[in-house]
Amino acid sequence: MRSLCRVDDIPEGGAKGLSLTGGGGPGEIFLVRAHGRIRGYVNSCPHIGTPLDVLPDRFLTRDGRQILCSTHGARFEIESGRCVAGPCRGRFLQALRLKVEDGMILLLDETQNG
Repeated sequence: MRSLCRVDDIPEGGAKGLSLTGGGGPGEIFLVRAHGRIRGYVNSCPHIGTPLDVLPDRFLTRDGRQILCSTHGARFEIESGRCVAGPCRGRFLQALRLKVEDGMILLLDETQNG
């Protein structure tokens, strides 16, 4: 288990990018806080593997309802990571297994496919 950040570090309806170094983890990741839940994904678009954000912590559409790939405009469901529009429609972001404990977001293990 690896401590990532505090829940309060991510505003409701917001996202935060993190870089995990060492330990053979997934590398670049991001966390989204929406509807009172935290979800995490590897920061790599399934289309060609580019990071989703071009500006730090900018992972969501303007209305905050979907995850956005800034490279090709692909949009993903926050809840599942499934691409609903764009060149990788139907594919998934790599989800992270997370746990919230005492206000901290913990990474449980390696990634899983959506």
